[in-house]
Amino acid sequence: MSPTRVGVITFPGTLDDVDAARAVRIAGAEAVPLWHGDHDLRGVDAVVVPGGFSYGDYLRAGAIASLAPIMREVVDAAGRGLPVLGICNGFQILCEAGLLPGALVANAGLTFLCRDVVLRVDNASTAWTRDYTGGDELLIPLKSQEGRFVAAPDTLSELEDTGRVVFRYRDGAPNGASNGIAGVTNAGGNVVGLMPHPEHATDALTGPSTDGLGLFRSVLAGVTA
Repeated sequence: MSPTRVGVITFPGTLDDVDAARAVRIAGAEAVPLWHGDHDLRGVDAVVVPGGFSYGDYLRAGAIASLAPIMREVVDAAGRGLPVLGICNGFQILCEAGLLPGALVANAGLTFLCRDVVLRVDNASTAWTRDYTGGDELLIPLKSQEGRFVAAPDTLSELEDTGRVVFRYRDGAPNGASNGIAGVTNAGGNVVGLMPHPEHATDALTGPSTDGLGLFRSVLAGVTA
């Protein structure tokens, strides 16, 4: 059987594509590099939109990247059910592209945050969280300047009522995110975005834990099933 192929996108300014590709390989899949100017997803089984500062975060974080040629392909494929994960800047890009609701704005206090946080898994049924159980707690690094998730009151109510909050900060959101939300999913459960960095928590030698590996194992198990 051919290995699961997970595309990892690189934009100008992306910082964590190498780490995301490494996490994909640790999980047992093949990491396929995708360039922001590509018009072809190369037949991948899933896509990771990694963190960094795409296009220097000009205009708004993720705004320019959301219009890149590769993102047009991602939006179309996500509509057909392709699993897509956005991490940090990738989360911002997915919101800007309309794949996820809400927006990511400047942290409360207007400070850059870099610390390990504990996330609670609120939805363990998405394409990226099936390796977990609801209520699991994950130790994951957070590093962002514009990481505060916000949304209109009716959108927040819909997310809560339909179980689309995937991750929540256990001890309160250090960035001031609404309802302590750290990650959300689309209605189909195939697109997930989160602000902390699971790709930095896949190897005990280099991370605070291996708790983030479950996201990558989840999509691998889903595709092979």
